[in-house]
Amino acid sequence: CELAGCALIGGETAEMPGMYPEGEYDLAGFCVGVVEKDNLITGRDIAIGDAVIGLASSGCHSNGYSLVRKILERVKPDLDADFHGRPLADVLLEPTRIYVKPMLNLMKQVKVKGIAHITGGGLIENVPRVLPEKVYAAIFSASWPRPPVFDWLQRHGGVADEEMYRVFNCGIGMVVIVAQEDADRAMKILSDAGETPYRIGSIELRREGVAPTVVY
Repeated sequence: CELAGCALIGGETAEMPGMYPEGEYDLAGFCVGVVEKDNLITGRDIAIGDAVIGLASSGCHSNGYSLVRKILERVKPDLDADFHGRPLADVLLEPTRIYVKPMLNLMKQVKVKGIAHITGGGLIENVPRVLPEKVYAAIFSASWPRPPVFDWLQRHGGVADEEMYRVFNCGIGMVVIVAQEDADRAMKILSDAGETPYRIGSIELRREGVAPTVVY
């Protein structure tokens, strides 16, 4: 809440005897936002040639853990073993990066045409939600360094490339679409705010049979 600049208000705690094992509980929450109608970012202004910028994720964030658990059950790794300088368990449970303040700062200085939070569905399913019908996002996987944890999951899980980009964020936690001429400025603003941005692709004319987002 502190990172996002929001408040956690009161709710209720439902007691459900028999639903949870002794000593366990379920913690859930949600966010509600308010925006002036004139400030809505709908994606309708996205055009051919626009730049696609990706912000580095901190790890798996909060998605893909059904598959992660299946892989762990099958491989049974030592979760305390060193994984690039940290215990594997810590890497897999790295908290989700919160992009709120850097994004609000960017929106004050650059016209942001589209924003996609890369959650469940990965790049393949989340980016299309902000795109007009006649364009698609061409994303190039070589344009950012994929964190080793995703290589580990793919190797031990035998997961195909397309499925990886559909289940996991694969190192990109937020996608921002801006005009080509605003890309360098947007990258600098995000970098100055402590983010790690990458120029990961562009908006192109979508022809028949082409998916709304393609990861090359």
